[in-house]
Amino acid sequence: MFKKLALAAAISIATPVMALAEEIKVGILHSLSGTMAISETTLKDTMLMLIDEQNEKGGLLDKKLVPVVVDPASDWPLFAEKARELLTVHKVDVIFGNWTSVSRKSVLPVIEELNGLLFYPVQYEGEESSKNVFYTGAAPNQQAIPATDYYLEELGVEKFALLGTDYVYPRTTNKILEQYLIDKGIKEEDIFVNYTPFGHSDWSKIVADVVALGADGKKVGVISTINGDANIGFYKELAAAGVSADDIPVVAFSVGEEELSGLDTTNLVGHLAAWNYFQSAESEANTKFIESWKTRMGEERVTNDPMEAHYIGFNMWVNAVEKAGTTDVDAVRTAMYGQEFPNLTGGTAVMLPNHHLAKPVLIGEIQEDGQFDIISQTEEVPGDAWTDFLEASAVLKSDWKDLGCGMYNTETKTCVQIKSNY
Repeated sequence: MFKKLALAAAISIATPVMALAEEIKVGILHSLSGTMAISETTLKDTMLMLIDEQNEKGGLLDKKLVPVVVDPASDWPLFAEKARELLTVHKVDVIFGNWTSVSRKSVLPVIEELNGLLFYPVQYEGEESSKNVFYTGAAPNQQAIPATDYYLEELGVEKFALLGTDYVYPRTTNKILEQYLIDKGIKEEDIFVNYTPFGHSDWSKIVADVVALGADGKKVGVISTINGDANIGFYKELAAAGVSADDIPVVAFSVGEEELSGLDTTNLVGHLAAWNYFQSAESEANTKFIESWKTRMGEERVTNDPMEAHYIGFNMWVNAVEKAGTTDVDAVRTAMYGQEFPNLTGGTAVMLPNHHLAKPVLIGEIQEDGQFDIISQTEEVPGDAWTDFLEASAVLKSDWKDLGCGMYNTETKTCVQIKSNY
């Protein structure tokens, strides 16, 4: 009798271990070196935390989640190579990664060719829809347009400096914003546009040009799509030039708590950022998320918007895999539509048929401690893959669930087949 009980106990203990001996591989494709490491390293750390937490719950489909981390080193062509490595060598079931749009564009042909699945967590320019990507960051109508409206309606800005890093996200976003501003009655000559390379450090002339824009006394505002460590030099030059937020406010789309943690924020107080999440958001879910993060990483580590996007995307993927009963990409894609998961600002994120989330829009004001005072927050806004403010895009619709098309022309009732050759 004793032997039978001992055997039964041994089986009951061994069974979970044996079940978790099988693996589900999760690819993590974020720059851990180079100009974008300032932003992306935290996202790698976020994914490792989420994976550990899921494994503590028993894994997924009775299998252990195993992270596979690669470093594309802020080298855009290398992103494609590393994505191929993840899918063909490591045979990952899903990829969470990328920050810049140029890196995402590099990866697109690879994941579409190999039918991979990418969760992309950062705000972007829209004008794209791939059946192999779920865009968990903000589309322009969930960040750029509301921020511009805030400038126009709340701050009375009359002249605009659109400053960006020289790649597809800033250029496309600013193309949309230029047209939007013109439609709102802003004159073309009152819109100053400038692009600088990644890692740009000499901002003296550009800041001087922005200051000169307001020489006639009109209110000037900066909309910044500057990415990576170039932000450090930009904000330092603003401070050196004695430009305060009262003089010329800056609203940034790529500066959050992580980027500010490396800056002296004394002279940045009052400048703005537009995101869908700030660490200062008050909700039970956010309190728990911050506590988990700081317990793992240390009190000095902050949270930010793309971290929340990975948090939402990862948990939706987990739920979709459980619903589908498999990690098969086609089955998971179908199970993703309509997925809901609590966001960290007190609402609910919903995955739409166009592979975008419904998200609230928040505008935050920089405080001395590097955190943001949330001064504006909307209800959940559905992400739009194709902008309404460019003539060629206004007629396009993305619907992978019912139409099976990411670029459906609502006038001709036809689907344009997209081929990613970036």
